Amino acid sequence: AVMPLPYVFLMFFNCKFAAEGINAEYINFEIDDIGHLMELVAEFPELLGLNVTAPYKEQVISFLTGLSPQAEAIGAVNVIKIIHDPNDGQVVGLEGHNTDMPAFANTLKPLVTPSLTHALVLGTGGAAKAVSHALRDMGIEVQLVSRRKSSTTMTYEEITRATVASHQLIVNATPLGKWPDVESCPDFPYRFITSNHLCYDLIYNPDETEFMRRSAQAGARVKNGLEMLLLQAFHSYQIWTAS
Repeated sequence: AVMPLPYVFLMFFNCKFAAEGINAEYINFEIDDIGHLMELVAEFPELLGLNVTAPYKEQVISFLTGLSPQAEAIGAVNVIKIIHDPNDGQVVGLEGHNTDMPAFANTLKPLVTPSLTHALVLGTGGAAKAVSHALRDMGIEVQLVSRRKSSTTMTYEEITRATVASHQLIVNATPLGKWPDVESCPDFPYRFITSNHLCYDLIYNPDETEFMRRSAQAGARVKNGLEMLLLQAFHSYQIWTAS
């Protein structure tokens, strides 16, 4: 069955807390504006940490008191550790981390072949930043693709057969194709994809996105984001429970 993100996380964390004998509960907070973050922290003073989902991974940084070196280098945060004063329990800091980057890198490494030296990363948000950072750390050159042209991005219209041929790793870091909008996908020239390509979609719901379906139809190897999701959740757990 296809499960929404909160349910997957609720199940993962609450089972892990129970197994480790930790008296804690993972619950979902939906906010329609990142400006409500501090109200949330004030309302739930016992909160020890938060996961941050799109579209707030970059916006949240201005509310934090500190960043891990990795989160600072990436410019995006998906995990917050809430620091409390040991004497009176008052919140004294919000520490930002990024677990998307190591989770993506660890799930990609087993699939990398010597020919995967250049990547097209579709999207420019917080997830794309984490992916790009991971790829560059692995020695893979990155070309960002966006609907809008900039000094660091090319547009979908500019992608030629030669561009696709020379970039054998393609990563969808956009929300296009995510449930419930399952029929949408990036406006990519899928006809240029070959069996030499690896196409990785960060989306995990549905388990086969339209991006993956079209890429596989062209002969590519494909991967969804479920393993990455669970691995970054595990990294989040380690951050929150570290003394």
